[in-house]
Amino acid sequence: MKIFWLTCLAALLSGCASGPRIDTSFSAVSQDSRVRFLVLHYTFLDSPTSLKVLTQQQVSSHYLLDDGEDFKVYRLVDEDRRAYHAGLSSWRDNTRLNASSIGIEIVNRGWIDSAQGPVWLPYPQGQIDRLISLVRDIVKRHDISPDRVLGHSDIAPQRKQDPGPMFPWKQLADAGLVLWPDEKEVALRQKAFETQLPNVAWFQKKLADHGFAITQSGELDAASRNVLIAFQMKYRPARFDGTPDAQTAAILDVLTTPAGARALPPIPAGASR
Repeated sequence: MKIFWLTCLAALLSGCASGPRIDTSFSAVSQDSRVRFLVLHYTFLDSPTSLKVLTQQQVSSHYLLDDGEDFKVYRLVDEDRRAYHAGLSSWRDNTRLNASSIGIEIVNRGWIDSAQGPVWLPYPQGQIDRLISLVRDIVKRHDISPDRVLGHSDIAPQRKQDPGPMFPWKQLADAGLVLWPDEKEVALRQKAFETQLPNVAWFQKKLADHGFAITQSGELDAASRNVLIAFQMKYRPARFDGTPDAQTAAILDVLTTPAGARALPPIPAGASR
């Protein structure tokens, strides 16, 4: 008899602990995903160390994309939970993006030192193919627009450079996943900017319009150079010295002009762009 009553008491307490019964037969029309951004990183570490750091230290990401032969994808944090990958971050009017983003860490060592300076390391094509598949799935499920698929250097240009100048953003653009400037329009505007280059204040305003957090000082200070470097790494990786020039101005002008930047339609299998 004692066991019977103890069992009843345990069942009663269990019912109380679970809270009230919830009716889920209705669903509001006015709702969407809390996830508004997708942020890409490189780990700057090898695969075993990356996995250890992202699971056992005070930094994490939703996904880790390996660089092994099978380019394995690890899910480390459920998408409905916050991962700590963005840190102090900003894009347009949004800050502290951990709460509203999904983070993907890509195993890549970033760069190595050499006598001529840093040598940036490429991403294997198989790894990028796997990444594009993963990104396509995430943005579809959360309805993330192409202008919100970003790099860590976009949202934290004063302290981060990943995914770096070797990351093939154009391939993601060709898959329709990120915005890209119309190349013909860039070429036309570059000619005009070669005749007269805008001043630093113009660059700062355009960079802010694009989405970066940047002080409108009118001076080409270190912080402004860092933002320019982040922008050039993504859209003009052949040269990313943080110096304002006609090509950077043209790309920036197109990207901040309505209809100048667009998500490219995905390339059909076997075709090229």
